Amino acid sequence: MNPILLAVLSVSVIGILAAVGLTVASKVFAVPVDEKAEEIRACLPGANCGACGFSGCDGYAAALSKGETTETTLCAPGGQDVAEQIGEITGLAVGNMIPVAAVVLCQGHNDNAVIKLEYQGVQSCRMAAQIFGGPKECIYGCIGFGDCVAACDYNAIHLCNGIARVDPHLCRACRKCVKTCPKGLIEMLPLEGTEAAVLCKNHDKGAVTRKECKTGCIGCMKCVKACPEEAITIDRFCAHVDYEKCIGCGACHAECPVSAINLITLTKHAN
Repeated sequence: MNPILLAVLSVSVIGILAAVGLTVASKVFAVPVDEKAEEIRACLPGANCGACGFSGCDGYAAALSKGETTETTLCAPGGQDVAEQIGEITGLAVGNMIPVAAVVLCQGHNDNAVIKLEYQGVQSCRMAAQIFGGPKECIYGCIGFGDCVAACDYNAIHLCNGIARVDPHLCRACRKCVKTCPKGLIEMLPLEGTEAAVLCKNHDKGAVTRKECKTGCIGCMKCVKACPEEAITIDRFCAHVDYEKCIGCGACHAECPVSAINLITLTKHAN
């Protein structure tokens, strides 16, 4: 037989056998498709932020389909609309979501915070924090290099005078910025409500804090005494607000001698 023809024939036979083998393998080792999970996944926004507590949108959809969770309101970026769609698919009860937005609890911008060194290196908060806690005297405050800005998929965070600020109109509460901030300065506050927020995380003694930042909490206890709901406590020289108790009366804000406590009213534009 012609050698060329034999080679072509041999390759063809091998190709046919391989195709048959792959076809059989695809049938034998096929993974069953969870149609309900696929349907749920289709209505999720695809942020894969993990705010729901699962490994992204696929993990949340699978957990709902398998009955591992009955919570339909865990997708913060999707909001109430997505929760209702999940309820229609699964037949589960749909609760009311409390919309929230991220807030940076720091006022240590360039006019308030004292700079202790000139940082020259990778413009990353996490990297700069390794050098004596960052370039500012306050080692608890916002470094202002924008790790949270880079993490936000919704362009909701910008740097303003050396500090990060969140636009609640754009925030989708995915919490990626919360996980990214090396100082733990970003927390979620309810939308459409007024809360007293301590815009400081400094745990130094008051005398030290005064030298580091003009608006740093000095732990003077005046806010604790002024609060009618006992919603404020002092933890390591820094005030903390219990948002479940806070009624937004403003008594603590009025008493704070360094303006470390502000009343935060977040609103969101209608879609």
